[in-house]
Amino acid sequence: MEGLEIVTLVNSVIIPICLFLIMMGMGLTLVANDFKRVLKYPKAVGIGLTNQLLLLPIIGFALANIMPLEPEYAVGVMLLVLCPGGTTSNLFTYLAKGDVALSVTMTAIASVITVFSIPVVLSFSLIHFMGAGSEFQLPVLKTVLTLVVLTIVPISIGMLIKRFAPRVADNSQVYVSRFGVIFLTFLVVFLSYVQRDIIVEAFIATGPVSLLLNVSTMALGYYTSKWFGLNLAQRTSVTLEVGLQNSTLSIFMALTLLANYKMSMTPAIYTLIMFLTAGILVRVFSSRYNKVKRTEVERSVLAARRL
Repeated sequence: MEGLEIVTLVNSVIIPICLFLIMMGMGLTLVANDFKRVLKYPKAVGIGLTNQLLLLPIIGFALANIMPLEPEYAVGVMLLVLCPGGTTSNLFTYLAKGDVALSVTMTAIASVITVFSIPVVLSFSLIHFMGAGSEFQLPVLKTVLTLVVLTIVPISIGMLIKRFAPRVADNSQVYVSRFGVIFLTFLVVFLSYVQRDIIVEAFIATGPVSLLLNVSTMALGYYTSKWFGLNLAQRTSVTLEVGLQNSTLSIFMALTLLANYKMSMTPAIYTLIMFLTAGILVRVFSSRYNKVKRTEVERSVLAARRL
């Protein structure tokens, strides 16, 4: 199989299938009551979704305009910030001792909402950065249907498996989460190879904006959560949910819906940075969690001795 055929196979077959499986894996962790958590914990979910669906795109749009980016790289920023969190954010939240249920709920709700927000805002972004007469046009209805097939449908299938075969779902979800991280890593390596002629240029161009976007939005997620009185586990979830995007989905849209490799480079490079910062935060948050637990145990022992 020649190089061009391999690239076509990856873009049109492998990426959509793997994205479908990853989103189905998220559904394996969901039950209907997870969506009711919005009513049970409206403040935590509201803060998380406001950061994810409103503040993140605004900051991304501002940075894409302020930073000296080529139009394709600027569109890549928007592809990234319009996507919801994915199974990666749920996995890192678990490792950081955060509120996994809250993380999963935010990811699921955002995945449904962005099916309808992505096509509209992305279409505007293409006109804004590429020009009204650009060759890159986004068919809104087709994009909505594609996103439904690759997000809502597999999530629903995963939820059905969770409902009627809970043991299968519970035994599979960890492997699917790991698969999501492994496949995303493979995707970044694949893009780096295909775009090896411009990879250094792309990293120099998009590395600063990716780092600034990641750090600023994570900081915003953490401090807004803290200001509104969320506990440590909830703050951890919101911080990681805002900073860890579904890069697989953004890369898929760049390669398949827009057929432009250059636009996929920003999400790919952001992925490397978000893995690094998330790894650091996992150590920080898990250390804080352990410290809080030790303090609680010590207080309990002292209280028991006084009795």
